[in-house]
Amino acid sequence: MNQDYIKPDNWSIIEEGFDPEQVKSSESLFSIGNGAMGQRANFEERYTGPTFQGSYIAGVYYPDKTRVGWWKNGYPEYFAKVINAPSWIGIDVEINGEPLDLHTCKAVTDFRRELNMKEGWYQRSFQATMPNDIQLEVKVLRFLSLVQDELGAIRYSVTPLNQEAEVIFSPYLDSGIKNEDSNWDDQFWNTTEVLSEGKQAFIEAHTMKTHFETCTFMENMLFIGKEEQEVEHELKEEPLKVTHTYTAKAKKGEEIHLIKYAGYTVSRNHKADALIQAAKETLSKARDKGFDQLLAEQINAWSRIWEMSDITIKGDQQAQQGIRFNIFQLNQTYLGTDSRLNIGPKGFTGEKYGGSTYWDTEAYCIPFYMATKDHHVARKLLKYRYNHLERAIENAEKLGFDNGAALYP
Repeated sequence: MNQDYIKPDNWSIIEEGFDPEQVKSSESLFSIGNGAMGQRANFEERYTGPTFQGSYIAGVYYPDKTRVGWWKNGYPEYFAKVINAPSWIGIDVEINGEPLDLHTCKAVTDFRRELNMKEGWYQRSFQATMPNDIQLEVKVLRFLSLVQDELGAIRYSVTPLNQEAEVIFSPYLDSGIKNEDSNWDDQFWNTTEVLSEGKQAFIEAHTMKTHFETCTFMENMLFIGKEEQEVEHELKEEPLKVTHTYTAKAKKGEEIHLIKYAGYTVSRNHKADALIQAAKETLSKARDKGFDQLLAEQINAWSRIWEMSDITIKGDQQAQQGIRFNIFQLNQTYLGTDSRLNIGPKGFTGEKYGGSTYWDTEAYCIPFYMATKDHHVARKLLKYRYNHLERAIENAEKLGFDNGAALYP
């Protein structure tokens, strides 16, 4: 790794100490994905400092009209961009009525985040002194399930350190998002329904022009110690957002935590009128298994990947860390289960290049998958390109070629 602030480690990407100047960079480096969706390492709680929110659904795109200062014959009329999807990770936190915000805390100490590449999870922890002088410890662990690829899971823990405190968790879904790199500031999403049923909530939305139907969903549970708390939550439904608010008292030194299951169901995998029902089924499976079993399944799934994919380098820990980071990114970007998907230049780490599927796939990625996966994975990548052949021929014709000549982006 060439980032000086990243601690060398054989299996993990580790940042120690909170530096606001590195927040955006770390949001990219600590991104997670499962082939079907991805998430930048944004904070779950409110953060008023510089940040770049990014949640992504594989294969869901918008044709953003090209905007350049010059034009050439055959230049594409639009870029098909993998767009920022409705946010599923949000959990606002208040301590005795004071919002938790690392940008406004009096002090942030023992800040640490880790992307565990061996086991496929991302964890963040810190101690903070709030503007109201309450000191607390926060631990957050999240992952995107390889076993249930429409599901993400978060465990968000708060422990008051110097006094009893009222802790308020407000997990939410938010479809009021946009892409930072939109060429014409188009609205990419149209939200059609915001719905809450008990501990569950859903936002149905579709992409403009391409009409991918999606359902963003969540279910939340509050725990003190190991005991789930049967507390009523306050509900707030807005045109583009739904929030559940849970309030509980935590004694000094007592841990209180929220578990949030969330994710996306998409019309390319389900009927458009069945997305909420599919989301309910995903949540039911998650609830029945519980967070710990889901995490154990995640660790086992990544263990099987590493059995075939790992490269060992002796005598150079940074090189070892770097090669495993690349292997990890390739596997969390594409798992070979769907020939409608491919590998964007930035994976699920950000918007750069719009997720375009350049020839990097054939030149650099397919050899890796051929060496580490069953042959069907490389075959699906080739089928993806074949399925776009007709449009590539149309593209070549714009430049005067004929007889089946093809021009891919």
